[in-house]
Amino acid sequence: MTIRVVLTDDQPLVRAGLRVLLADTPDIDVVGEAGTGAEAVRLVTDVRPDVVVMDIRMPGMDGIEATRIITAGASPRVLILTTFDDDEYVYAALRAGASGFLVKDMALEEILGAIRVVAAGDALIAPSVTRRLIEEFAGRPEPARNPRAIEGITDREREVLTLVGRGLSNSEIAAELFISMATAKAHVARLFTKLDARDRVQLVIIAYDSGLVSPSQ
Repeated sequence: MTIRVVLTDDQPLVRAGLRVLLADTPDIDVVGEAGTGAEAVRLVTDVRPDVVVMDIRMPGMDGIEATRIITAGASPRVLILTTFDDDEYVYAALRAGASGFLVKDMALEEILGAIRVVAAGDALIAPSVTRRLIEEFAGRPEPARNPRAIEGITDREREVLTLVGRGLSNSEIAAELFISMATAKAHVARLFTKLDARDRVQLVIIAYDSGLVSPSQ
């Protein structure tokens, strides 16, 4: 199946460079380009892509607001295009519904892999990246935490959510709780359903917002 992608960046050269990189990839098709968040929102309605590669800093509607609007529906999924080390808005974009990151100087294979991972319904948040995210952004002031976000889950699921929030993979969760990998996966899957989370990124955010995890952990 071909993955339909919209490229969103206010720099035409960045969009052109990405389009060239993706041009020879048989399973990825660039179906549109946008220079602002507002253009991206309109384009999503017109061409119905699977993935939107989204810059954050753009004139008018920025990538965070555009991401919030786009992800309010069932699809598409948004992959943030940023310079991770110095972009203070990445965490806000995740809270808005983005499914992961692309860094502008990533190698082609990493970019392709990121698009495929997100298109498949997963999040581009490997444990090491989650831990870096926690370090970099979790201590920033955010809206008041909402304990109700984790109502309706069992004590074991609460333990699993805490470990997801700390950046542990399913195999690490299984080892930590002395359960099988299949059981760990089942707990995570139930958390997706019960907490209405699109992916692992949102589980991490819920773990922080509910107070289960703090930046010092």
